[in-house]
Amino acid sequence: MASFSVEDFVGNGSLKELLPKLLDDGWDDVPSLKLMNAEDMDSINMTQQQKDALEIRKYLHDRVLMQYSDKLEASRLSLPELLSLATGDLLSQFGMKRGHIARFTNRAASCSTDPLPSSFTLPSRRREPSRKNSIISNNSMKYQSMSKSSKHDSSTIEQSIADLRTNDGHIFKGIVSSVPAESRACGCVQPPPVVDQVAPYSSMENLSVQKITPEYKIGIEQLVKTKAPPMKASELWRDQPALFLCIRRPGCIMCRAESHQLYARKPIFDALGIQLFVVLHEHIEAEVKDFWPRYWGGAVLYDKGMGFFKALGGGNLMKDKFISGFLFNSRARANYKRAKAIGVEQNFKGEGEIKGGIFIVGKGRSGVAYQFIERNFGDWAPHSEIIEICTRLQENQPLN
Repeated sequence: MASFSVEDFVGNGSLKELLPKLLDDGWDDVPSLKLMNAEDMDSINMTQQQKDALEIRKYLHDRVLMQYSDKLEASRLSLPELLSLATGDLLSQFGMKRGHIARFTNRAASCSTDPLPSSFTLPSRRREPSRKNSIISNNSMKYQSMSKSSKHDSSTIEQSIADLRTNDGHIFKGIVSSVPAESRACGCVQPPPVVDQVAPYSSMENLSVQKITPEYKIGIEQLVKTKAPPMKASELWRDQPALFLCIRRPGCIMCRAESHQLYARKPIFDALGIQLFVVLHEHIEAEVKDFWPRYWGGAVLYDKGMGFFKALGGGNLMKDKFISGFLFNSRARANYKRAKAIGVEQNFKGEGEIKGGIFIVGKGRSGVAYQFIERNFGDWAPHSEIIEICTRLQENQPLN
């Protein structure tokens, strides 16, 4: 799977020497780095070889083929030249598997379910380096710049959202969302019910969570050596709205795919002023290391009391068995095939029957703006719906 580690993304080729410049200019996460245009590349004096390398790596990252990036870059060929090579050349010169060749040569194909619209552009990143050149100050300046610029470039963001809605074809269902219920096993098994009322703010504001990873940036180690102490969840959205993706297991193929697809849209959430968090209900450190930042580059929270998961179920955990919830459930099996097609690896470590979903919580005490409930294993909230809610939060529009 394409990692969200910047060091993994730039690899060992010509881009590696640019890491200090990328950090200075705020290109310190993969989703933003992939949005660099010709003007951005010129602003940090990229050579033509480095420009070609970035285009190759962006293309491969979209198709989950980063294992070939160093070899393809070392060929000194541009992306169009590589795409024009015959199948035999890709096999012999780069050792590509035949299935991967089909994915590589299909220019229209992408492992993103709804790629970022071409109309979306980031505000200018160019700025004077900070005196201390610290990661924290650089990130702070970057997000302040994005927040200010997003107000002036609202038409660009609005067009991006409109494109997402058009491509998705989804009809907005309201602030409590889930896929329609379907009978299982030819009607012999009925799906478990889901709540149709938004979780009350009182059920979430005092939840205790622990931040077990930071947001990934260049230079941050694989895990924080000293874990952050438990904190009240309300501290996370005190000053800024937040999105919480509650997943069943960090090793689950469908959870990994959903996390990866959602975090790939980080620049849009940054421009809308929305923080991103993944929430786990059990903490297995080896599983967290495999999950972050490979499938998710944002902060990861440990919800020991499972408060977020209970809130999704109206006060009770939503659980389903493997046989009834997966083997007898055609929608869950389709969700599995979708994740597998993206190229996600998996394991079966940890508890996997507790279902998750998504919460979007407004700033301060404004309450829960949206919740999506995982009715079937692997259900994803439509990105167009999520972006619509986030846009309304930014514009202070009513949610109903």
